[in-house]
Amino acid sequence: MIKLIIGRKGSGKTKKLVDLVNETTAVSPGNVVCIEKGDTLTYSVTHKARLIDADYYGISGYGEYYGMVSGIKAGNHDVTHIFGDATLRIGTRDYDELAAFLERISKIEDIEFIFTVSADKEELPKKLFDIAEII
Repeated sequence: MIKLIIGRKGSGKTKKLVDLVNETTAVSPGNVVCIEKGDTLTYSVTHKARLIDADYYGISGYGEYYGMVSGIKAGNHDVTHIFGDATLRIGTRDYDELAAFLERISKIEDIEFIFTVSADKEELPKKLFDIAEII
């Protein structure tokens, strides 16, 4: 399952994501992962979640992002949730590429994905809403 937190810059997407990460780690029977761009969430996300800085690993573009996510799943089958902040900054602002990325991600089983997307709902292609739920 894929969920998106959408809204313009400064609308509280990251705060909502951090709250969800912290709430999820309290109840998840497995591991929770949060991928960010930079290291801004270090003191906001509980130590119980695995926090990964995409910049540290040189991740840019949706192909590399998909490789990272699938590698996380391949390396640890106990992961129940993967959260991603700054999705368009890690990937690109090309919404068709975003939709293709989410389509690929949707095939990974047994993980709930939650991504932040800095855009207005009206800007995003309709096919995105067939793949992901807006929260």
